[in-house]
Amino acid sequence: MEALTPNTIPRSGQDTAKAPKRKRKGGFWSTVLQQKYLYLMSLPFVIWVFVFSYLPLWGWTMAFQNYKPARSFSEQKWVGFKYFQELFQDDRFYLVLRNTLAMSFMGLILGFVVPIFFAILLNELRGMFFKRFVQTVSYLPHFVSWVVVAGIITKMLSIDGGAVNQILMALHLTDEPIQFMAKGNWFWYIVTGSDVWKETGWNTIIYLAAITGIDPELYEASRVDGASRWRQMWHITLPGIRSTISVLLIMSIGHLISIGFEKQFLLGNNLVTDYSEVLDLYALNYGLNMGRFSYGTAIGIFNSVVSIILLFTANGIFKKVPKESIM
Repeated sequence: MEALTPNTIPRSGQDTAKAPKRKRKGGFWSTVLQQKYLYLMSLPFVIWVFVFSYLPLWGWTMAFQNYKPARSFSEQKWVGFKYFQELFQDDRFYLVLRNTLAMSFMGLILGFVVPIFFAILLNELRGMFFKRFVQTVSYLPHFVSWVVVAGIITKMLSIDGGAVNQILMALHLTDEPIQFMAKGNWFWYIVTGSDVWKETGWNTIIYLAAITGIDPELYEASRVDGASRWRQMWHITLPGIRSTISVLLIMSIGHLISIGFEKQFLLGNNLVTDYSEVLDLYALNYGLNMGRFSYGTAIGIFNSVVSIILLFTANGIFKKVPKESIM
């Protein structure tokens, strides 16, 4: 039997043999093979986004051409920034931009703040049946088309048996019916109010889902410390959904100038055109209806570029101030 010597005894903390280093297997393609089913599941959505969001960007070239539908792409005449110069020299454009920004800011303030407080107050309801009933009734208008909503709003504000005028006259607040739909200075408020009524319940769902993620022990501890329900809402509920509020606010600011045209088109008329026309309606009227496709495309490019700038600006501000961002 061989005697052990100090040189043959393994020291504590040392390995008698070093294990060979494993070669790190990785890379993009190996990851794709490992997650091939997830990539295959996401492929239809990637194709959908490419076809409907990126492929149409080729049409932006029309803004730099004197576009004629009967000619091929190689036969179009390039005019540079001619239509952008016409756009910024048109006085009507600045009037339309004023209307767009005014209704956008009003919709952003009311359409963003009201759902938050409605969700907080709805969360405080203790009766589950009544809570679900109120929530269901509040988001049903979201599924009603703007054609129907515009008809309801127009009928309610009508001077011929409209509910609003009937109430005002019954309360002796006015002696004769008010022509709300014929007053331009009322149009912004009518559009904003109808939009808030239609979308508040639907937007509340997101905040209610965020509230359910708050730890119930926080509320229990605050009640032990004697905090009222208003204190709990201010110091627990609102901070608990701050991330959700920040993300949705950033996205809302990004769409600030892209408010669509359905509400304005359906509720507007010739008497309030100077207050109802927005950028999308302006592009529709001067682009498609008049056959000025290049001019309409220039309006669309301006709309998209401003939206991207607003999105990145809002994201940068929120990343530095409340430390919340989407990118």
